[in-house]
Amino acid sequence: MSNRKPYVREMTRTWWKDHPFYRFYMVREATVLPLILFTLFLTIGLGSLVKGPEAWASWLDFMANPVVVAINIVALLGSLFHAQTFFTMMPQVMPIRIKGKTLDKKIVVLTQWAAVAAISLIVLIVV
Repeated sequence: MSNRKPYVREMTRTWWKDHPFYRFYMVREATVLPLILFTLFLTIGLGSLVKGPEAWASWLDFMANPVVVAINIVALLGSLFHAQTFFTMMPQVMPIRIKGKTLDKKIVVLTQWAAVAAISLIVLIVV
């Protein structure tokens, strides 16, 4: 056997900060953090709805807190950013072909945003 030590590449905790692609990826993946809080707030709201009118009023007061409103706005912006990057990526990952021709990327992205707008409008009308 040899007494040579194998080469072990050093990996720092901030390795991703050195490359713009990985920085963008980490920011995109970090958008889940405010969404976790948003989901937790909604889950607590459902629980308070079951408990009665007093608990519901207390939850509404909690949701009116400026910090909670700010977290919800950040969650909305993060969700829209995540959706935009996903929609932009989709035509490259799964190109749509009609009669042998690949559909233009802009059409695919705009169709997805139109679907988001239509679903949002339906939810607003129903609620």
